[in-house]
Amino acid sequence: MNLLLHNVVTDITGMTGMKIIKAIIAGERNPHVLAKHRDYRCRSSAATIAKSLVGNYREEHLFALKQAVELYETYQAKVRECELAIAHYLSTQLNRTEAEPPASERTIRARDCMRGEVDMRVQLFKLTGIDLFSISGFGADTLLTLAGEVGFDMSAWKTEKHFTSWLSLCPGTNKSGGKVLTGKSKRSANRAAAAFRIAASCVAKSKTALGAFYRRIKARVGAPKAITATARKFAVIYYTMLKNGSSYVEVGQAAYEQRYRQRRFNAMQKQALAMGYQLVPA
Repeated sequence: MNLLLHNVVTDITGMTGMKIIKAIIAGERNPHVLAKHRDYRCRSSAATIAKSLVGNYREEHLFALKQAVELYETYQAKVRECELAIAHYLSTQLNRTEAEPPASERTIRARDCMRGEVDMRVQLFKLTGIDLFSISGFGADTLLTLAGEVGFDMSAWKTEKHFTSWLSLCPGTNKSGGKVLTGKSKRSANRAAAAFRIAASCVAKSKTALGAFYRRIKARVGAPKAITATARKFAVIYYTMLKNGSSYVEVGQAAYEQRYRQRRFNAMQKQALAMGYQLVPA
């Protein structure tokens, strides 16, 4: 149909996109009338959206669009049924606490917590006694995947190294004759590892300590290895919180970079002293 709706709306399955698409299916063709369905939170103006809604409304394309929307809504209904079943199952599990999760310094959106009309942040806090949503990059879908694949009992893994090795997120140990041939992580179809990788990609641009760590590794070895390294960080945090019942404290990007600079300075100073020199501030 040559409509460029995806250029002016970030997600065509959002409120603005679906209202416009359903109006087209209903028979509306005027781009300015269609643009009036714009949600007030949409960044593109109504005039810009109208320019992207001038196309060829051919009968066969409209039929295909109608079929696609109906299938999409059917699948969304099935997804909601799955979410309700998951929420019901979690409600049958033994809770560690009946308290509500504490206030979080991180801004947590309702759409990241609500699944099947149940607040998963509250539900998982009652099951574990810790607020896993306080970790940047973790949402309901990621945490439910981890709950299904790993669970909340970390006694199956003696240390965090055993846990990250099971996830295939640790460096490889391909050696021959005592020489390391490659440190590349082995391939894995582990869904928990994939969930940690998704969380790592979500913090790529965030102003958090994990985001700063990702960008530092990416600048040195590239994005794929940075995602694996950051995913390992997430796995260690997840393991430690559940193992010790501890809380996650976000130190922020500035504090992380300051610590990194201090580590570099200490290493340079140690190396200079070993060679008989002393570092002097410029």
